[in-house]
Amino acid sequence: MSANPLQPFVNLIPAPFRNRYILLLTVFFFWMIFIDKHDVITQWRLQKTKDKLEQDKAYYAKKIQEAERQRKNLQKNGEQFAREKYYMKKEGEDVFIIEEEK
Repeated sequence: MSANPLQPFVNLIPAPFRNRYILLLTVFFFWMIFIDKHDVITQWRLQKTKDKLEQDKAYYAKKIQEAERQRKNLQKNGEQFAREKYYMKKEGEDVFIIEEEK
């Protein structure tokens, strides 16, 4: 009589999971979802990082366009820029600063 000593434990497993193909697929999916180098959690984190980097890229592209516009304006109207931004004046001039209330 060569009874399997693990038979009581095997009987505890639900019937569909006793099929070796189902068992193999279950192990495979568990491996791919939790253990593999490219598991679902890692992919989710990478996607979040990618989305953040794309947002940063759009933000910095906008800032670059703004800086380019300011640079062109500075080249075109250097004196006006210096007077408005840094309150520079020519000798003998008076500068009055008028601030609007909000």
